[in-house]
Amino acid sequence: MKYKIVTALLLILLMQTHNGLAAKTVLAGGCFWCMESDFEKLKGVSDVISGFTGGSIKNPTYNGNHQGHYEAVEITYDPAVVSYKELLAYYWVSIDPFDSEGQFCDKGHSYLSAIFVANKKERLIAAQSKADVNSQFPRRHVITPILDAGIFYPIKGNESYHQDYYKNNPTRYKYYRWSCGRDQRLQQIWGQKTPH
Repeated sequence: MKYKIVTALLLILLMQTHNGLAAKTVLAGGCFWCMESDFEKLKGVSDVISGFTGGSIKNPTYNGNHQGHYEAVEITYDPAVVSYKELLAYYWVSIDPFDSEGQFCDKGHSYLSAIFVANKKERLIAAQSKADVNSQFPRRHVITPILDAGIFYPIKGNESYHQDYYKNNPTRYKYYRWSCGRDQRLQQIWGQKTPH
């Protein structure tokens, strides 16, 4: 009996320690359905929330006013499993960093790509990561900016169907992704480097 209690206490302690290590970051890469789908496949990522960030309007909505905001995802991850640097390496091969009008078939400000950094350390890692991409494509210019993180507004209310859309509507999601040309374009840019 004592062994079971001690084991249970150790498990609780380990879970609390593990949860204490969780980190969050916000990335924009066009359609948040696709970003959520891609990042939930990455080992070390425990949660991906769709929403908006980067603008000045409070409580933006998908069907209402989200002017100035980016469609983005808030990613919760375990740095002991996947580092911030590795997370960004995965991010780059999930987007078109050269598109100044949006991502794939989705155009407009809300579909632009962006990395939102929370501190100087993240900014340095993000800047180096961006420089690495620039060095791979010396004749192209990486458009994706590195911006200060602000308030992240999760999708909610009657628009919460956007969360887990790829799971709840797999046929529609696959058709959208294919017709938008996301994977085809990623293959053109990154070749075998893309995990999608």
